[in-house]
Amino acid sequence: MGQKIERDHQRFRKIVRGKVKSNLGKYISRGEMIGKKGRDFVSIPLPSIELPQFRYGQKGSGGVGQGDGDPGQPLTAPQGDQPGGAGDQPGGHILEVDLTLEELADILGEELALPRIEPKGKKNIITTKDKYTGIRQTGPESLRHFKRTFKRAMKRQISSGTYDPVDPMVIPIRADKQYRSWKEIPKPDSVACVMYMMDVSGSMTDEQKEIVRIEAFWIDAWIKKHYKGIDNVYIIHDADAKEVDEHTFYHTRESGGTKISTAYELANKIIDKRYPTSEWNIYAFHFSDGDNWGDDSPHCIKFLQEKLLPKLNLFGYGQVESPYGSGEFFDYVHELTGEHENVVTSKVPDREAILGSIKEFLSTGK
Repeated sequence: MGQKIERDHQRFRKIVRGKVKSNLGKYISRGEMIGKKGRDFVSIPLPSIELPQFRYGQKGSGGVGQGDGDPGQPLTAPQGDQPGGAGDQPGGHILEVDLTLEELADILGEELALPRIEPKGKKNIITTKDKYTGIRQTGPESLRHFKRTFKRAMKRQISSGTYDPVDPMVIPIRADKQYRSWKEIPKPDSVACVMYMMDVSGSMTDEQKEIVRIEAFWIDAWIKKHYKGIDNVYIIHDADAKEVDEHTFYHTRESGGTKISTAYELANKIIDKRYPTSEWNIYAFHFSDGDNWGDDSPHCIKFLQEKLLPKLNLFGYGQVESPYGSGEFFDYVHELTGEHENVVTSKVPDREAILGSIKEFLSTGK
């Protein structure tokens, strides 16, 4: 019985994966998976999944092949001929299915044919450490738990009547001995840091920020698949830059101008202070509508080349279209792609372009 339940469960999971994979573009563009994200699982709304079977209509209701017909008679009653009023039949149900973030990453990788991420150097090596977690009856003498062994021997002698309070000598035997037990705990020598930078000036609308939020969700899912843990850093900027939490990152809108170099300079300071490149794999993604102040763009490119890019596994610039932005910054960054393998650029005009943009960012395998 248990084996059958397990087989049915695995079969159902395969059906769910197939449904999600075949409709991945729809789920991504609508952002349905993000709204129900938990710590380790994401609830995905799926139409009711049922095995194929014959269904029978109500008796005497007519239909194809039933009774005599006249030339020109429709096979089914027109929709407009149905009587009004409240219905008494159940409708279709939406089923919410929980998938792990790793399962979603697998689906994304299969659909977009993404290569596995190859960390720089040896920064993703996992070591183990011994953690003492309990007590067992056997073990080396060096791990004997003397207090527990003594108490066990005393209890045995008292219960057997051999303990003498006048001459309180407690002699443990083999059955009294207790030993510390341990297990190996995986300990990553280092993990990955993912830095998100976003223009929050007045030209960036809520729709552009939602596009960024959706892309960041999938980027996180894919990177987490290849590391034991990641740190997220969120930087917002207009004419100035500051580090914020995730909620502030997606819900802040300023009315000032745009000076992109302030975000890159802050990101560089954070890396130098908290994420030394000898221990961390660092990914940075910047989203903007491409509108930048005055002569700041040449300064940004010089700073990227000399300071930031040497420290990064990957730098991705995503330009979301805005009715207010000029979009000129894209050309500046795109020129770097021919000289630097760790630079990727992508234009995201609307939600329908998100899936293709994710593939552009992650297909390098960096």
